[in-house]
Amino acid sequence: MEQHLLPLNGIHLNIHVAGPETGRPVWLLHGFPECWHSWREQIPVLVAAGYRVFVPEMRGYGASSAPAAVEDYRLLALCGDIQAALDAFGHERACVVGHDWGAVVAWHLALLEPVRIQALATLSVPFAGRPRRPAIEILRKVHAGHFNYILYFQEPGVAERELDADIDRTLLAFMQGGNADALFLAPRPADSRLLDGLPAATLPDWCSPEDFAQYRKAFAGRGFRGALNWYRNFERNWQDTEALAGRKVEQPTLFIIGARDPVATLEAFTLERMSLQVPDLRLHRLEDAGHWLQSEKAETVNALLLDFLGQTYPA
Repeated sequence: MEQHLLPLNGIHLNIHVAGPETGRPVWLLHGFPECWHSWREQIPVLVAAGYRVFVPEMRGYGASSAPAAVEDYRLLALCGDIQAALDAFGHERACVVGHDWGAVVAWHLALLEPVRIQALATLSVPFAGRPRRPAIEILRKVHAGHFNYILYFQEPGVAERELDADIDRTLLAFMQGGNADALFLAPRPADSRLLDGLPAATLPDWCSPEDFAQYRKAFAGRGFRGALNWYRNFERNWQDTEALAGRKVEQPTLFIIGARDPVATLEAFTLERMSLQVPDLRLHRLEDAGHWLQSEKAETVNALLLDFLGQTYPA
């Protein structure tokens, strides 16, 4: 595997690359709180199928730059990093695969680059077009008077003080499928902290100690500030994407979500409406699966991804 530290858009983006040089490019975009190693189960499978695989550590993570300003993590800047990286590698055509926040970037890359992005695969976070008002306004109204993790993340420094205090505990808490309801759905007072009351967690079956060391490495020494800043631009993102309002994702699209993923509950309305904005959609709901699909259900995800690519973006 090659490693490239690319200077672009005033930062450096760390990108891992594997596969035959003549293979068609597939970009794998991770989410929160993840790292490039989140795609460890997909990289060798895609390489064996003949693809050239590009796996960046997104802005704010790992060896990539983590600028201090909140506005440096607005959605169009995050998309711009991948667009500039595509340019740097000379990719006139590509497939993009995204999980969690990486899915949000992937959805918008498809809108911004309708010719260059030829096929799209997204995991866990659906898309149904630009909302009529910023999502943060909706969250403040719906969750007034009780805890919501996205609202908790809004004030710079607050979540960092809790999450940075014990990086291992933070990562383990997010990885635990059994804690998902307690973290994201269970009613709690508005002044709660994210990890209050959660039991001590151990490594899930899908993450070995060696794998966990890679996740820890992405945050050790820098904490979660850059990653949390992704959540602090909902108002800017809504304003920045005005020109995309009403535009549909026309590319062939694979979408996978776990039936036990809290997002399936939180975004139920979006899931129902997704086919209106994504006309060429293949949607799969995996039973007995949570949020960390590409690790929890690697064999199933790989089979779905290879089948989709074989039909829409053959190697």
